Amino acid sequence: MFLRLKARAGYWLARRLFHWSWFVRQPRGWRWLEGQFARMATLGDVGAQSFYGHILTFRGVGLGAREEGVRLLRLAALAGDGKAAYQVGVISLTGTPSKAPDPAEAARWWSMAAKAGHPLAEHKLKELSARDSTQ
Repeated sequence: MFLRLKARAGYWLARRLFHWSWFVRQPRGWRWLEGQFARMATLGDVGAQSFYGHILTFRGVGLGAREEGVRLLRLAALAGDGKAAYQVGVISLTGTPSKAPDPAEAARWWSMAAKAGHPLAEHKLKELSARDSTQ
């Protein structure tokens, strides 16, 4: 109980410090922030999985970081996070180094995002169905 509370407090502080660019640019500061984000994502916090997944997917260094980011985004999407589901749909449509592009999977993720209330998911589904009907 105490460790979970400590992790939540650390994550709360890390989310605030993340917007201070001078802190993020410090190697020790960034390592601390990453540790807080990773801890909460590991504990199963959906918001942390989505947030840290986005960071790793788009700012992570190396293929391993990107793959871990996509994994975290998938977990958050399956738990009902609309932003994560939308992003996994975009990634599914473009593909990754380990997986070929899959429009059917992208449509599935965008349907989940639309159900979660993501504003662009319906638009992407319509674009995808229009693209498929012209081919």
